[in-house]
Amino acid sequence: MRPAARVAERGEGLTAPTSAARPNETGDSADPGARPAARQWQRQPHRRGRPADVPGRDPTCSGPCAITGRPLATTERTTPRAAEPPTPTPPPGASRPALRGTRRRLAGLTAAAAAVVALSTLTSPGAQAADNPYERGPAPTESSIEALRGPYSVADTSVSSLAVTGFGGGTIYYPTSTSDGTFGAVAIAPGFTAYQSSMAWLGPRLASQGFVVFTIDTNTTLDQPDSRGRQLLAALDYLTERSSVRGRIDSSRLGVMGHSMGGGGTLEAAKSRPSLQAAIPLTPWNLDKSWPEVSTPTLIVGADGDTIAPVASHAEPFYSGLPSATDRAYLELNGATHFSPNTSNTTIAKYSVSWLKRFIDNDTRYEQFLCPLPRPSLTIEEYRGNCPHGS
Repeated sequence: MRPAARVAERGEGLTAPTSAARPNETGDSADPGARPAARQWQRQPHRRGRPADVPGRDPTCSGPCAITGRPLATTERTTPRAAEPPTPTPPPGASRPALRGTRRRLAGLTAAAAAVVALSTLTSPGAQAADNPYERGPAPTESSIEALRGPYSVADTSVSSLAVTGFGGGTIYYPTSTSDGTFGAVAIAPGFTAYQSSMAWLGPRLASQGFVVFTIDTNTTLDQPDSRGRQLLAALDYLTERSSVRGRIDSSRLGVMGHSMGGGGTLEAAKSRPSLQAAIPLTPWNLDKSWPEVSTPTLIVGADGDTIAPVASHAEPFYSGLPSATDRAYLELNGATHFSPNTSNTTIAKYSVSWLKRFIDNDTRYEQFLCPLPRPSLTIEEYRGNCPHGS
């Protein structure tokens, strides 16, 4: 466990449209010369029953013209509005109060149905997408972000080192769906002496949540962090400009990840390209300990049992060296080693998905998994960060 004094930091915690005027519903003619006749009839003494003997009244007329004594104007609707229920035909002997009651009940049912439709429209995925055009997939749950696969089917394609410059090729994993528009993209670099296969488990896992993911090989397995950072950026440029899936990618929504020296390279890439939307160094190694130039939202993942890049000399100072104004977090895995990111890990996947969704897709539905800060558990030794996030 980390000493308690290390856990708290300044400013951070541990844990209708207006409806058009309706047509004249009284049936009054627009002809001013016709009004005196109506007023003359209205001054007649009240009689029971229909005023069949009123001069000028059409004995075949019902509804508004029965009141005014004149036929409806020719512009009056002859079919009921869609929102109005049809007028029921009363059974023989039915009284007018009973008919009015039936009409009121039908009107109430129509209003209730309209309210349900309006509510469903407000809560539909389409309405959410209108609020944030970058949201992808259904509303997340704890189980959905911990699952081995997300809601999207995934395909992959290999990229030969002979077909690219600036990095060593790799594998692209991407959602097969084209109905949701473009996706954000992430490039992932391996560690010292390692190949892309060491990070392959993250490819389909992240892609199935709605990202294009590029796990890369480096030019040589001995490349240092600054070189790996440049290679991550070269891979993103290839992905968005020349790859076979470039049409599926939104080039303004990009991120980087990496393990060990690839994690150190992730910080180098974020320093060099501030436009990146997210960075996730995994048990990172780098000789540079301070990162005041980084403004990209950064989640640093360390391991309590790491003896190659101990958290006290790598992950923790990297986190502390980020500007306090930057959205940042430090997750220390419990019972983990330097090589924990090389195999399927639910805790790494859960918080990586949440971080990428929150900052690459600007999807605040995932904020709930990052703020309030996660508490220590069987898999989390420590978690620090700033909440709420400002990006």
